[in-house]
Amino acid sequence: MNGPDRLSALPFGLIGALLFLNVYAPQSLLPVLARDFGVSAAQVGTVVGSTTLAMALFSPLSGLIADALGRRRVMLGAFALLILPSLLATQAHSLSALNLARFVQGLLIPLVMVAVSAYLAEESPPARFARLLTAYVTGTIVGGFAGRLLSGLAEYEGNWHLAFGLLALTNLAGLGVAWRGLPHEQHFTPQRRLPEAARVLAGHLHNPVLRLTCAVGFLILFVLVSVFNTVTLRLAAPPYSLGSGAIGFIFAVYLLGAVITPITAPALARRGPRWALGAAVLTSLAGLALTLASPLPLLIAGLAVAACGVFVAQAAALSAVQQSIAGGRSLANGLYNLAYYGGASVASVLAGAAYDWRGWNAVAALCLVAMLGAGGVGRRAWAKL
Repeated sequence: MNGPDRLSALPFGLIGALLFLNVYAPQSLLPVLARDFGVSAAQVGTVVGSTTLAMALFSPLSGLIADALGRRRVMLGAFALLILPSLLATQAHSLSALNLARFVQGLLIPLVMVAVSAYLAEESPPARFARLLTAYVTGTIVGGFAGRLLSGLAEYEGNWHLAFGLLALTNLAGLGVAWRGLPHEQHFTPQRRLPEAARVLAGHLHNPVLRLTCAVGFLILFVLVSVFNTVTLRLAAPPYSLGSGAIGFIFAVYLLGAVITPITAPALARRGPRWALGAAVLTSLAGLALTLASPLPLLIAGLAVAACGVFVAQAAALSAVQQSIAGGRSLANGLYNLAYYGGASVASVLAGAAYDWRGWNAVAALCLVAMLGAGGVGRRAWAKL
């Protein structure tokens, strides 16, 4: 591959998948970790929350770093450094040690997220941009599922530490894919003027539509993480008593995002984010209602329907971000990711506390309120989009 005119979708799909293996990989391990460390559902949820918290905090800065150092260089460096906290996690023998390794992972993941989208915007031919970006987004969805499955299967073999050893290898693979699959930039211009960045940031913070869109992002990922963090605890308990391997396979419902997102894209483009969010909220509420049923097939169907609603809501929110601004897109995306993954961090603790208090019914009620809140905020914010 000699230049941007020969960019292939495969490397971007692989980068998305290999990167997002890291984010939610421990989710299928939460029941085992809670048992091994002797902690509550709220405490064990921090294994996911520590990563998403770091992602939230570092997302706004990641764009500045990629603008200053170069997209490809930042991606290579982030994948190389991701190997280290994965190896540290294999040696963790306390919850705090594991959370520290996971927090460091979360600091590095946004560097790839913002760099790959900026790389595509600058280096891909306009006619192929949408296809290449879709390949990356689809890869992130597949990686989100594969990380959960990989961890569940690794623990099924007898040692949850093995899951993080496998993540070290997948991050090494990510480094190789970025090295071999991405040509050097031809259109990158370093941007290191902090006063200009501060001016753009101030403008975004004074944009009411963007602020409310960030609130929508916070709430929709709050729902997704609340559901999938605590459902593992429900499935590991009687009457299901599923092991980590079986729980990992149930996360296959997450793959529906790779199907539902492109299917709903034409309707989103035609009718706008406000309509799409309304449909997404109704879909998620129906799914949450189904999860209250005891039969396992109905529970799984409810998870699938609720997840589909969240994926559509996320597509609507991302569209609203771009429609609400005229410039400074990297910083706007960083602010949105700050709110989005902040929702995941809060959910990791609050949903666990709800589960400890009243079980799955309390979690479902919490998610119902959050999804209704997202719909109300979006309806107000996106009236003119």
